[in-house]
Amino acid sequence: MADDSAQVPGSRLVVAVDSSASAYQAVAWAAATAAMRRWPLHILTSMGLPEGFGPAMTLSDSDIESLTGAGERIVSEATRVAREAAPGDELEITTEVAFEEVRPLLIERSKSASMLAVGSRGLGALQRGLLGSVSTAIVRHAHCPVAVIHDVAGLTEEWKVRPVLVGVDGTENSRPAIELAFAEASLRKVGLTALHTWSDSTGIAVPMVGWDSIRESERALLAEQLAGYQDRYPDVPVTRIVECDRPARALLDESAGAQLVVVGSHGRGGFATMTLGSTSNSLLHSAECPMIIVRDASETRQDHDR
Repeated sequence: MADDSAQVPGSRLVVAVDSSASAYQAVAWAAATAAMRRWPLHILTSMGLPEGFGPAMTLSDSDIESLTGAGERIVSEATRVAREAAPGDELEITTEVAFEEVRPLLIERSKSASMLAVGSRGLGALQRGLLGSVSTAIVRHAHCPVAVIHDVAGLTEEWKVRPVLVGVDGTENSRPAIELAFAEASLRKVGLTALHTWSDSTGIAVPMVGWDSIRESERALLAEQLAGYQDRYPDVPVTRIVECDRPARALLDESAGAQLVVVGSHGRGGFATMTLGSTSNSLLHSAECPMIIVRDASETRQDHDR
């Protein structure tokens, strides 16, 4: 199998940080992941206020100097955290203290990134926090996969043996997520759990007529979606789960035993009327383990054309 972890020219992992615990967990996860993939790590903090927050202000030279110093302290601590998570000199780390509003800044940086990582929550606008609501906006508009890290970075020995979990909706929309999930499982030397659901109804509301036939059909669909990737990643053992359940609930339940969840940014078909956008948004606020949301190329092209 080709070494997918080899550094591609221009590849890098960008992680956004403020001084919150969630942000530093994101840095630790990003450093470990960048080291595995042999990507450079770029640590970014923004000292700019969000758009629409209070009246426009002109910063004095002393204000800029003070904010720059605060930003440098944040990225310095983030660099320390990164070095601790990925010991050795192999990981290339760069830092940036910016003053642009963080949402458009991160979306712009995502154009030249292989992956973007953020914490699930930050300190809040009054304290110049980057994250929290930012993560939702970035997931919807970034030009690369977005990793959202909660208070647990999943880097302990206990977590490292857990599988990667991927949501499969049965359509082309989930293929980028499947591909990335296989690559992550291979790099981490763990198994992959592929979860497919096909109903947004509870078990009580589902008609029982043809149940066995439907289940077998959905199992065949999942097998078809995974087939090519299993050939490419023979080192990754795969567990297939097919359930008649709501995708968000099924993924959340299964995520309790996973080290990482990978989902597409939206879906249809296998996930019926519930879009995977709703599912991923629900998991952003509920899942304990890190998760990666993958947008397909057509979505990023549409954003670029707007």
